[in-house]
Amino acid sequence: MQNRMITGHSRVNQIISGHFHQGKGYYAWRPDGTDDWLIVYTISGLGRFGHDDGDLIVHPGDIVAIQPGTLHDYGVEQTRQRWEPLWAHVHPRATWHEWMNWPQVAQGVFRLTLRDPEVRQRVRRRFSAANDLCNGPLPHAETFAMNALEEVLLWCDMENPNTQRSPIDARVRLATEYLCRNLQEKITLDGLADHCRLSTSRLAHLFRDQVGYTPQQFLENQRLNRAAQLLEMTGKSIKEIAREVGFDNPFYFTLRFKRRTGKSPTEYRGR
Repeated sequence: MQNRMITGHSRVNQIISGHFHQGKGYYAWRPDGTDDWLIVYTISGLGRFGHDDGDLIVHPGDIVAIQPGTLHDYGVEQTRQRWEPLWAHVHPRATWHEWMNWPQVAQGVFRLTLRDPEVRQRVRRRFSAANDLCNGPLPHAETFAMNALEEVLLWCDMENPNTQRSPIDARVRLATEYLCRNLQEKITLDGLADHCRLSTSRLAHLFRDQVGYTPQQFLENQRLNRAAQLLEMTGKSIKEIAREVGFDNPFYFTLRFKRRTGKSPTEYRGR
């Protein structure tokens, strides 16, 4: 396992997606995972996801989510000849995390089995639409794709056994809402913990466990997502946008934006 070649990975602004038809021997190996969530829906064949406690074998109708920073060790199940999955690397919107509270298989690995044929059909149709939109020529293609993937998660939530029993902690939801409402503000972890009436260490643990990011990472993701929307939809200057999403220094904003998207704000707008 340790001799495998590490699989490359593209930068993700909001979402990248694909539809694979893989044969025997296909695998992906990223020992440190990625800084985004990976969502994989199996259409046909069998797939395998390795984790610290063994292997998760996925069948048609299974959808798997892997948290940022979690091992990527997946591919065609060894006894089978093929695996057909739809997949997306994504930085989830703030409202999505409660819908992604699926049964946990291992640390950072979640799996939901869709048993209702109608739900399966709708999930496949909307996931396919997300992939087509993401890779298509439309303006705002990523935003259209995010909307379609949001529908996928909503339909999955119809069959999530955890939906009623253990939703996302109300204090974590309060924290995400506060962060999204205050993108311009200077927010410290201590201040956020006070707002949620938690200790700093308890908030950090709960937030990372349920959201998949630290509060600081989550805040930066929301700021950069908002910046991308403003670049696409307004004529505001880079300096104005940087200030509006909480970056006092436009140069630092440009560095962080380029690290996420692979393009400077000017290049992103000009595409």
